[in-house]
Amino acid sequence: MITPENIKKRALELGADKCGIASADSFVEAPKGFHPRDIFSLCKSVVVFIKQMPIDAIFAENPIPYTHTAYKMYEEMDRIAMEMCRYMQKNGAKAVIVPSDVPYMHWDAENMYGHGILSLKHAAVLAGLGIMGKSTILINQDLGNMTYIGAVLTDRDLPPDSAVKDFSCPPRCRKCIDVCPGQAMDGVTVNQKRCRERSFFKTGRGWDLYNCSECRKVCPYRLGTRGTK
Repeated sequence: MITPENIKKRALELGADKCGIASADSFVEAPKGFHPRDIFSLCKSVVVFIKQMPIDAIFAENPIPYTHTAYKMYEEMDRIAMEMCRYMQKNGAKAVIVPSDVPYMHWDAENMYGHGILSLKHAAVLAGLGIMGKSTILINQDLGNMTYIGAVLTDRDLPPDSAVKDFSCPPRCRKCIDVCPGQAMDGVTVNQKRCRERSFFKTGRGWDLYNCSECRKVCPYRLGTRGTK
């Protein structure tokens, strides 16, 4: 039986740490072509789930551990999404996966600007799973900014969760903005070109590696409000 309670229970059984639901109608600010119904016209609800990555990978001096951890996290989120689709299909609902990372079609090579088919960060905020930090990284009150996001679109009209209202970045905190080596942040948006020029590089054999996590590291909510810095 498809209910919000059963959906969330199944997501946690599959390995997610938290799960929320957003109404497709709430994506009023999504750019044309990137609304849930632009992806799946029957969509009425977006099921979003998050999972915390191993928290110390970003402190490795060599970029390989963090890069490998990130790629494995994307695989985990896609696995959960695939199983959620099968669960919902088995129970009579239509469901479509949203990739946790690639592939996506929109790419502005000059500005190094990519746009996934759905903004998973915005979906998570709308599903009550956290806030968008000044770094534009999702911050969950319990899990911090070390979470990865997955989502499934469904034709079921499910009661949505409420967005978080009682949690925000510390008003005067600028740690992520000031530490950014590419000066890519202004507290509202991120200049992807400046960010990518510092945070990605390609090896001689063509592998893409992550090379910067400074904004995550310095955030006072890296591990949530009850975690340590």
